[in-house]
Formats: sequence, structure tokens, C-alpha cells
Amino acid sequence: MDFKYEAASIVAGAAGLDVNDIKDYVEVPAKPEMGDYAFPCFRLAKVMRKAPNMIAAEIAEKITDKGVFSKIEPVAAYINFFTDKSAYAAEVMKKIASDGENYGSLADGSGKTIVIDYSSPNIAKPFHVGHLRSTVIGGALYRIFEKLGYKCVGINHLGDWGTQFGKLIEAYKLWGSKEEVEEKGISELTSIYVKFHEEAEKDPSLDDRARAWFVKMQDGDEEALSLWKWFYDISIKEFERVYEKLGVKFDYYTGESFYNDKMAAVVQELKDKNLLTESNGAMIVDLEDAKMPPCLIIRTDGGTLYATRDITAAIYRKNTYDFDKCLYVTAIDQNLHFAQWFKVIEKMGYDWAKDLVHVPFGLVSLEDGKLSTRKGKVVLMEDLLDEAVKKTMGIINDKNPDLPGKEEVAKQVGIGAVIFDDLYNGRIKDIVFSWDRMLNFDGETGPYVQYTHARACSVLKKAGGAPDMAKVDFSALTDDASVDVIKMLESYPAKIREAASRYEPSVVARYLVDLAQAFNKFYHDNVILCDDERLRNARLAAVDAVRMVLKSGLALLGIKAPERM
Repeated sequence: MDFKYEAASIVAGAAGLDVNDIKDYVEVPAKPEMGDYAFPCFRLAKVMRKAPNMIAAEIAEKITDKGVFSKIEPVAAYINFFTDKSAYAAEVMKKIASDGENYGSLADGSGKTIVIDYSSPNIAKPFHVGHLRSTVIGGALYRIFEKLGYKCVGINHLGDWGTQFGKLIEAYKLWGSKEEVEEKGISELTSIYVKFHEEAEKDPSLDDRARAWFVKMQDGDEEALSLWKWFYDISIKEFERVYEKLGVKFDYYTGESFYNDKMAAVVQELKDKNLLTESNGAMIVDLEDAKMPPCLIIRTDGGTLYATRDITAAIYRKNTYDFDKCLYVTAIDQNLHFAQWFKVIEKMGYDWAKDLVHVPFGLVSLEDGKLSTRKGKVVLMEDLLDEAVKKTMGIINDKNPDLPGKEEVAKQVGIGAVIFDDLYNGRIKDIVFSWDRMLNFDGETGPYVQYTHARACSVLKKAGGAPDMAKVDFSALTDDASVDVIKMLESYPAKIREAASRYEPSVVARYLVDLAQAFNKFYHDNVILCDDERLRNARLAAVDAVRMVLKSGLALLGIKAPERM
């Protein structure tokens, strides 16, 4: 039963309103003494032309059938609804018992496709902590939308084309060695790339030679493309090793180079629609009417740009997947770039331009400044993950050295801590990278949630497993700690829906901490394995429901749930 909808229905019936117009107004009060649900009457003041507190009193007076609620009362501008604890517990727990592992799944996205473009590191550059945000936010959104019934298409739009490859080829020709690159991989490519930028500051002609190599790539030069493909293969191999550790997968690796043979048609279409204008030898789309700088499509040397490739990719994706939404999970400093080329798509006459969504996130910086591959200032993602696992293993050896399968648990907890730390923060928040914070397991962290899951598993193991749900009297769960847990469990589907509507995985991460805290209070306040069989089975059913939802929620974030810690 949707209790919020029930509250809205009662208000609608008493006030002569359409329930669909007001169902989203129902709130959950911060304090239990204010009820389990509340309807604010502020929004009705304009329509009814009365003070909100008068509206609340009048509507409450007209309510004759309380339905599932034990008490309904007006307080100031609110109508507060109190559930019958026994009926509420039974209703929620029966739903969880019947849905099992599928609890929280919804059909919002049935028949709809959502494309998610995330991670997108640059080939031949190190996979560093700056790539963590796009990777784990995108991966979480993929799983969240999938839980809502959408068909998801995950795309890794690799940075595998552009003048930086001209620079890398020139650097390799001057200072590279095949043996060193084969042995050291991306670290060697990064080293010669950094050297190129240092030398180019002294000798600007290096930039001209780099651009010439990129033109050769565009023209199909065999040597240039052979070197580019070699750099590409080395990079993908290293990236996939990191993705495996993070538990992240993609449906397609279609980087910028994939669209090389598709851009000419799009440029021609822009010309045919009279959208291209010549400006100082370059070709642009004027966006003055949208109060934005022009969108550069073709450079003065005839080369394409990010915008050219992004426009081409969007058209390809619409034609290929017929998406209902296409999300781009990239840093907030790319806001203007996306706003510009989204506007170009709109000017081309495509009404699906409205379905393109930039999902920005805050920047990651080091304590002594911004991450920069050019200057060699990066923290490698693999180093961070390995350090997290190492630290976790140290804690396990101190506290539980005989833990079975401790190597696997150390991976799950250490890597889970890094992912959770990122996703617990609001997506838009800037982050200063800190080893201490990333690897801190105390407080509102991933390991805390995982430990709570392991605690629930331990209780169930001692009890010999979960009870037969068909025989459980859920109405026994009426004490405050039990009701708080059940309220948290009931809100899980709504939290998934909220996370999707806001493109904000932190909603799920914060929910999991709240659920873990509610459960730990329930565990502290109640003797679960008590002699009263009716109470014991009801409490064990609640433990099993918490276990299931914690595991499900962690999985949405891309984090494992160990059964023992």
C-alpha cells in the first residue's frame, strides 16, 4: 500500500480535489510526534482563498473515514496522519516478503530506453582519482534506472582522438622506446607526454609538428594510425583492470574516433540548414540569440572539435537506440560546452534535444592544487584502490585475523569505502582528495553499512535462518525502534525514484546510512532471539528485510555486501 497516496486520497475526498493533483505534496514529518505523514495546506491557499491553517482545520473536520490511519488531526497549516502501527507493520512487511530480492523495483521506465555516457577517460593518460566521480556516479545511475525498469545503455565515450595524439606521437618519436612503453604502459606514455609539454614551452615548433601528426591521423596515414592503435590497446588493457576492481561495466566502448566517418554528413546537414557561419577561417554556429558564445564546429586547419563529435554522437545514439533520455555524466566545468551543443541540436530542428541531460559533478582537486596530467600531478586510481584494500586487510588482521575469505572481504570493504565516500557526497560538491577521508571507516561510511549487513546476517545465522514469512505475525512490531525500521524500509522504493529523478546517487547512499542507524538502534533496544516465538519471528523477519534492502541498496551503488566482517 502506498500510504502517501492513501493520505492524499483522504484529503482529496474531503476537499473535493483530484488526488493526482495533490499526491506529491504529502510529506514525512521530521519528528514522529507530528505524525507519520503530513499534508501541507499552503499550496491550497490560492485556490481556496483562505489562510492555510483554516484550510487544514476545515478539511480535517470533513474527514469521516480514516482508512488505514489511527488518527488524523490538523496542526497549524498541516493535516497530520498517524498510522495504525500494527496494520502498518503488517502491510509493509508483507510487501517486502512477497517481493523478496525484487523489493524496490518499479515499472516507471517500462518500455523506455536511457543512454548513459560516463567515465570516458582519455586514451594514453593515467586513470586517476579525477575519473572516479564520472565512473561511479554513472555506474550507480545505470543500476538505479535499471531498477526502475528502464532499458539502460552504458557508453564509455573514450577520449581517443584529437591533437593530444599528435603530441604523443611526436613525443614517442623523439624520446620514446618500444620496450619501455611495452613494459611500463600508460606510465611511460604519460612520462613522454609530460616531457612534450615541458619542451614545447621552450620550443613552440613542437606544437606545429604535433598538429601535423594529427592531420596525418585524420587523413588515414598508416604509421600515425598504427601508433595510435597501439597506444589505444595498451590503455584499454589498463583501464579494464581498474574497471574490474570497481565492478563497473559498459555496453559499448565507442570513443570519439568511432564518429570520424560520420561527422562529414552532420557538418553537411548544418550547412544545408544554414546554421554554419565562417568566422576567421573557422566554421561556427552562432548562439548569440541564446546568449552564449558561438559553438566552434570546424577549426581553421579543417580539424573537428569536441562539439562536432558530440553532436554526431548524439544523432547516432538517437538513431541507434531511440532513447527517451541521454545522460552525460561529466564535470561541472563543462556546463557551457554541453549547453552550446545541446542548443545546436535544437537549432537543427530535433525535438529530442530536450531529452539530452548534462549530469554535472563537482571537481576533484589535490590538497596542493588541481589534477594535471600535463604536469604529472595525479593520484592513480589503481594505487588508491590497492591502498584501500591494504588498509582494510590491516584492520581485519588486527580485529578478526581468522575471518574466512578475508582477502575477498578486504577487497569488498576497501574498494566499497572508496566508492561510498564519493557517492555519499552530493554530486555537485567539489572534493579535495584526501587519503585519510577516503580510507576512513568510522562514521557515515560504506564499511559501516556493510558491517550492519554482516550483523544482520550473523543474527539470522544464529537463529538458523529467516522465519517462514507466511506464518509471521507482523503486527507484533509496534515498539518505536521497530516502527522506525519499518518506516525506513517502506521508503526504499521512493528513495530509488528520488535518486533517479534528481540524477543523485547520494540519495541512496544517505538512505543506507539512515537505515543502518535505525537497525542498529532496533538491535540495541530489542532482544531479537527471545523466548516469545511470535515476537522472535516478527523481529527476525525485520532483520531479514533490513539485510535484503542493505544488500540491494549497496548493489545499486556498485558495492558488495559481505556476510561476515
